[in-house]
Amino acid sequence: VQLQASGGGLVQAGGSLRLSCVASGRINSIASMAWYRQAPGKERELVAAITRGGITTYADSVRGRFTISRDNAKNTVYLQMNSLKPEDTTVYCCNADVQNGSYYIKYWGRGTLVTVSS
Repeated sequence: VQLQASGGGLVQAGGSLRLSCVASGRINSIASMAWYRQAPGKERELVAAITRGGITTYADSVRGRFTISRDNAKNTVYLQMNSLKPEDTTVYCCNADVQNGSYYIKYWGRGTLVTVSS
């Protein structure tokens, strides 16, 4: 199973970006999918997560600005980022809990860089 994130780039403060993360390979089912970010010198932060049924969780720092969604048929999770701030600048990585028999394995993608200029 591989996860490929895309959609990062350079945007001015107040702008928007939409990240995508596609899971490919031998996949029966994916439970939760999530986006994380880790700025230099800081701990990795959960940005947003979504269950297969659509229940979402957000970090306080992005709630109201970011929206996570997913397309189960496409094994894809999205992160719509609005009202971006310079402090949102960092690499964003996705993960997915993929079913393997009676348990799940967490896979990570490489990430995509988001740069917000002031």
